[in-house]
Amino acid sequence: MIKQIIKVLKNINRNLRYNRKKKKLLNERLSFLKNGQIPWSRGYSEYKLEVISKNINDTEILKTFNEKKIPKNYGYRLDERVVEYPWIFSKLPIGNFKVLDAGSTFNFDYIVNHSVIKDKDLTIFTYSPETNSFNNKRISYVYGDLRSLPFKDNYYDIIVSQSTIEHIDMDNSIYGYNINYNKELNKKSYEYLKAITEMIRVLKNNGSLLLTFPYGKFENHGFFQQFDTEMVGEIEKLFEGAGKYKLTYFKSLKEGWILSTKKECDNEESFNPHTGKGKKDDLAAHSRAICCVHFNKNK
Repeated sequence: MIKQIIKVLKNINRNLRYNRKKKKLLNERLSFLKNGQIPWSRGYSEYKLEVISKNINDTEILKTFNEKKIPKNYGYRLDERVVEYPWIFSKLPIGNFKVLDAGSTFNFDYIVNHSVIKDKDLTIFTYSPETNSFNNKRISYVYGDLRSLPFKDNYYDIIVSQSTIEHIDMDNSIYGYNINYNKELNKKSYEYLKAITEMIRVLKNNGSLLLTFPYGKFENHGFFQQFDTEMVGEIEKLFEGAGKYKLTYFKSLKEGWILSTKKECDNEESFNPHTGKGKKDDLAAHSRAICCVHFNKNK
């Protein structure tokens, strides 16, 4: 009897904590909406999370990304994640496939609990352990450098690398990493090509690589570099002869994100929320343009 009472009390406390957390999140989101939806203001992250979670579970939204017809005013005053996640999920097949998350952008509960991810054999590869851990869901964690992947050739069916390669050989101290990096602020680093070469190597024949990164004018923001047309060209050289690929561009406007073209994005500048560099009256939250690459490896 006492054990049953204790169990009931524990359940009550758990529900109370859950309801308090839910109420707090709701208040944060409402604050963001009521105060003009200013990027990175109170409630921004909570609201963005809600929008992304909703959209990657909306089959109609994912269908529009596949058909390249995203809704009007989509992702208003939200950063590029609101585009990247649905684009990626619109490309993920149903079924039990070996998936490599090269950069740990899937290491969140709303991602690992997604119906499309649940049936996948998921490996999350990042530089060092993070707070989130879902070992109980049979997710594997491997740590190291993307430029030297510890996996055999032709191993993964799908590789996802979302807004990660722009951080390679950059100052990642804001993420807690103390590693050598390119300290020449006006010089491009091409170390990202080594990481892409490795991804191609460990990708199975007929496998898919889903790759995203900020695009526009070349910019070095310290912790990331924005890719320009020449740097994208170097990526294309790696793909030529190795398989087929398609590049899709998205652009941030005052009204929201739109499907765009490479030419229309060539001169875009990013806003760095850490330094304020690139801030304009359009209230862009971060990147103003992104490139999304869908590569399929040859047999």
